Amino acid sequence: MTIRGLALQLIEQTHKQKAYSPLLLNQTIEKHQIEGRDAALLTQLVYGVLQRDLTLDFYLKGFVKPNQKIEDWVRYLLFLSIYQLVYLDRIPDHAIVSEAVNLAKKRGHKGIAGFVNGVLRNVIRRGVPSYESLPLPERLSVQYSHPLWLVERWMDHFGTEKAEAILAANNEPASVSVRVNPLKTTREEVMTRLIQDGMEVGLGSLSPDALIIKKGKVVNHPVFKQGLISIQDESSMLVGRALDVQPGMLVLDACAGPGGKTAHLAELMKDEGTIHALDLHKHKTSLIMDQANRLGLHSIHTTALDARSASDHFPEASFDRVLIDAPCTGFGVIRRKPEIKYTKSENDISQISAIQAAILSSCASLVKPGGKLVYSTCTIDREENSRQVEAFLAEHPEFDWDDTLADRLATVKEANEEALRNGWIQLLPSDSEGDGFFISCLVRKA
Repeated sequence: MTIRGLALQLIEQTHKQKAYSPLLLNQTIEKHQIEGRDAALLTQLVYGVLQRDLTLDFYLKGFVKPNQKIEDWVRYLLFLSIYQLVYLDRIPDHAIVSEAVNLAKKRGHKGIAGFVNGVLRNVIRRGVPSYESLPLPERLSVQYSHPLWLVERWMDHFGTEKAEAILAANNEPASVSVRVNPLKTTREEVMTRLIQDGMEVGLGSLSPDALIIKKGKVVNHPVFKQGLISIQDESSMLVGRALDVQPGMLVLDACAGPGGKTAHLAELMKDEGTIHALDLHKHKTSLIMDQANRLGLHSIHTTALDARSASDHFPEASFDRVLIDAPCTGFGVIRRKPEIKYTKSENDISQISAIQAAILSSCASLVKPGGKLVYSTCTIDREENSRQVEAFLAEHPEFDWDDTLADRLATVKEANEEALRNGWIQLLPSDSEGDGFFISCLVRKA
């Protein structure tokens, strides 16, 4: 199958199966042993179309009759082709049309191929319609391909200028960063080895544990297999530093799967002490132990358990530190999973906020007096973040903001002081190459 044929298949699967595009993409690249430019083109086509779904739909409507029925796979084939015509400049127009017509013939019949040919030739001849005359929220929705309700919500939360910056950033490629395991090596040693093997690598700007991979793949490199690094977003690495762990502590990681932050905590504790890592799903606790074994960590113990019932399984006030990296809408990682913005709704925010509140309430009782609790998410919605923690503090006067958080996140203070508040930070996708992330730290009064 051609690269464009595979791209069409993946776009269709992502929509129909509600599957995560990164997982499908990686499985396809491995299964078909796609390398180099072909892998890069496949990635660009899949992410490009998924990121611009609403924009491409707006463009297509200019070339089909109102209420004209089009089979889903034909619609995605036209999206794929229009995306190439509008956003890519290295592929000749005639080659894009020819490939689309061939795919339409193989998958459908001559009539569909003729329809696809006619639409694409009209797009080339007339050019795509302009969205500039649309009212502001609708214009931003079409231009950056985000649902209107989400655009209006972010305009309300962040103001128009910042909301537009977030929307634009969500359509940019996600960066690749790795966390260096300080128990086995240093950032400088790993950086030297990767550069010697032809990779382009830089230091992270937010986390002192991060390297940014600008060119090359690390997942098959010996430094990964030997447990010297873990692949983790740079913003996500700040969570471990925020919890202020020390060697010998008893720590609860309440929503731990797949274990990236758990392993980071163990590394920061020099693998001395005990970390109880919980996850609702058994297969995710297996992933946590896979990571621990690869990194050579022995302080991690896993249990398949719903964090909302954690207080039924552990004694009250028994942990020095508790981490709640809560389940969330994931609006901070749209760059990596563009389909999220189309599948979530405002109702999802309300439902998941209730789960987050229940987890907070259950796990908070496990923190020792004088101990610390970090609540974090990979979303940027205030309902799930600052408002969630403020509501918790209103009901739990035994907790207060940890005003020393900024001291532990000095790199963030240097790079983006605006993100820091008293006891919490909100990183936006437009702030850096890292994910959007919320991190708060609370102290249980002694």
